[in-house]
Formats: sequence, structure tokens, C-alpha cells
Amino acid sequence: MLHQIKGLHHVTSMAADAQENNDFFTGKLGLRRVKKTVNFDAPDVYHLYYGDEVGTPGSVMTYFPFPHIVRGRPGSGEVGDTLFTVPKGSLGFWKERLTAQGVTGLKDEVLFGEKRLRFAGPDGDGFALVEKEGDPRAAFAGTVPTDEGIQGFHGVSMRLRDQGATAELLKFMNYEPIDKQGNVTRFAVRDGNGADIVDLETLSDAAPARQGAGSVHHVAFAVENRAAQLEVRKALMDTGYHVTPVIDRDYFWAIYFRTPGGVLFEIATNEPGFDRDEDTAHLGEALRIPQQHEHLRSQIERILPPLG
Repeated sequence: MLHQIKGLHHVTSMAADAQENNDFFTGKLGLRRVKKTVNFDAPDVYHLYYGDEVGTPGSVMTYFPFPHIVRGRPGSGEVGDTLFTVPKGSLGFWKERLTAQGVTGLKDEVLFGEKRLRFAGPDGDGFALVEKEGDPRAAFAGTVPTDEGIQGFHGVSMRLRDQGATAELLKFMNYEPIDKQGNVTRFAVRDGNGADIVDLETLSDAAPARQGAGSVHHVAFAVENRAAQLEVRKALMDTGYHVTPVIDRDYFWAIYFRTPGGVLFEIATNEPGFDRDEDTAHLGEALRIPQQHEHLRSQIERILPPLG
């Protein structure tokens, strides 16, 4: 079992419009934009990161906004919903706020004894706010009062035609099954980082998902440092998974592999963090460009749409 994994690090999705995406997360949801950079593989496209005040692992939602991208088609083999925690008793505030701001798809639910409010992002992205008592993580003091603000991830829900092999992988990754309700099995990391839930929803007749705007590209799990990451990489490869070499992503090191259910997993380090090239007070303000693309800065700045 990979005890090095302590929960989620970040979730990366795709969007159609950078400004709309930015306004949704910083305005409607009250998160902080902690980094404005570009896609390593497509430097003419933004890579935007949103989270708590410092971009603590387990709080960070990131996006590739590709202009003119088609909307994704929901289905099996993908992350369906990304779950955020909010303080106990705050869902009434959120329902009123999101309704007033024109957010769609609002639905009150109770799952595994937890009250949640589901809603859709600008591209049909699936989200839920989950009330959690005693979460010690502090909300960012942005456009939402901290007494009601988002504290970080609760976890993710994956839609699979068959959860068997993915369930075994999660057990190997330090997750254990803790509950089952209908066709959803809940896994959790004990003594994790707060972002420690993965729900597997079995949809045996679902067609495969088609990635596009509103789709999760990959979900990243957190390890403390590069030494722990190398241990995880070796263990996964010894188990038969095809894992990429370690890739420097400026704010963390990353490895990737595809799960049996089709979801792309990443293992990311908590080091060095988002303040490695910006003062904490000014995170996410200036355009940061990876070193290998810095010589293209003037071209990139001309191509990228203005972002407030």
C-alpha cells in the first residue's frame, strides 16, 4: 500500500473561455487565482490555477481554457463531479448566492449522510458543495465571507462501467472502502489532507465520455516530496502500470498513468509550491511562462486573450 499518498493535490479540467472561467471561480465561488501561466504543451493557451490563499495542495482547481473547444460529453471513464467542502450550515447561503448569480443545475442532495448542493460550471462541469463539520482548513477571504467559504476539496466522484480494477488500484494507493450507497462506493484516506475522498459510481450501460469543455482532464494525488514520489512511481511500475518519467511542472513535480477505468491519474509533489516565483501577496497576478517558452513571451502575450 502506498502510504505516501495523502489525498488529492489538484484537479485539472478544460474550459472554452478563460475570462468566463476566471470570473466563475474567483467571483461566484470566491477562490483565489493563485497562478496565471500557460499550458506546457500548448503555450498559446492559459493554464489557470484557483485555490485557497497560498494554493495549498488539496485546494487547487486548474483549467486549460481552449478557445473554440467543443463541449465534453458525459459518460463512463471520467471524473463526474468535483466536491468542495464548506462549513456546516452554509448551504443555504450558497444556494441563495448561486441562484442569484445565474448558476445552473442546482440540486440539494444527501449522500453518505452528508448534505450537498450540486451545480454546474460554465461549461457544464459537475460540482458539489458538501457540508463538513470541523474542517480546519481556512477559506480564502475573497468575494465570499470566510464563515461560508470553500475550504478545499472534499474529493472527486468517478463514473465507471466497472469499478473492480479501479477499486483495487485505490486500495493500493492508500484508500480504503468505507461505505456504499446504491451504485456508489466511497473510498477514503485515513488521516489524509482533508481532500481525501474518492467515490466510484458504477454505470454499467453508460457510453464512454468524450472529453471537451467541462471535462476533467486528470486528477492529481498528493505526496510530500520527490523522494516519496519516486517510491510511488517504482511501486506502480512494479505492479504493471505504465508511468511517465518525472516531469517538472514548475510548482510541483508530476508523474502520470492511466487507470483501468480510463481516468488519467497524476501523482504530484507538495513542493515547491506556488510562491516559488511570486510573493504570496501577489499570487496569480503576473503572467508566468515556463522557462522553455520564455523566449516566446512576446508572441504568447499577443495571442492570449486579455484576462482581468
